[in-house]
Amino acid sequence: MDQYGLIGFPLGHSFSRSYFNERFRKERINAEYLNFEIPTIENFPDILKSNPSLKGLNVTIPYKEKIIPYLDELSIEASSIKAVNVIKIIKNNDKTELIGHNTDVIGFTQSLKPLLKPHHTKALVLGTGGASKAVCHGLNLLGIDYQYVSRHESETAISYEQLTPQIMAEHEVIVNCTPIGMYPHTEECPNIPYEQLTPNHLLFDLIYNPDVTLFMQKGIQQGAIAKNGLEMLKLQAIAAWEIWQK
Repeated sequence: MDQYGLIGFPLGHSFSRSYFNERFRKERINAEYLNFEIPTIENFPDILKSNPSLKGLNVTIPYKEKIIPYLDELSIEASSIKAVNVIKIIKNNDKTELIGHNTDVIGFTQSLKPLLKPHHTKALVLGTGGASKAVCHGLNLLGIDYQYVSRHESETAISYEQLTPQIMAEHEVIVNCTPIGMYPHTEECPNIPYEQLTPNHLLFDLIYNPDVTLFMQKGIQQGAIAKNGLEMLKLQAIAAWEIWQK
């Protein structure tokens, strides 16, 4: 039986296992999907050794960037983004080749695009991890300028404290790429000035559990459009399956 799986930490919120195992059951595919919750990326080689039937893996927080040194090759997109969320495992005799891909870009752009209006020309991207890199790549493809926002100011990011009314007014797309607000910490949300939001704003949260995060709720209260990351996750999963089957 072929095996697929997800590596990350923690994985209590994972959608992928139920999605793929249900797909395997419906399509009568002789395969299973497993969760590999590893506290450190150094455990990754152990997963490969103890699961010789693995054909592919998904990668989630916090390993989308840390996994790269363990891979043999990157797709053009993954190399450009410098983050990986899909690994194709190719075995030829005794040799195993690991190829990193990024399907977050596909999921994000296809999920966001139907909501965009002509005035959505600038975005704030909350967080600077692997997921945010794919989001920024997607925003580039959609012709939207972006500004990173992080807890600490840096060469590439402004801090939450620097979000002035002018910046909030200019950036009418806001994407939460942090885990803030994810179950079980549903009472938390990114520290942006929600009172500055308007009906012209579009909030996109990569989190999908809960369905409506506090970040989304506060935006909706100001008349903004808000969407969670569930459709993005489904779209990237479909793209991942296509990669594994090539």
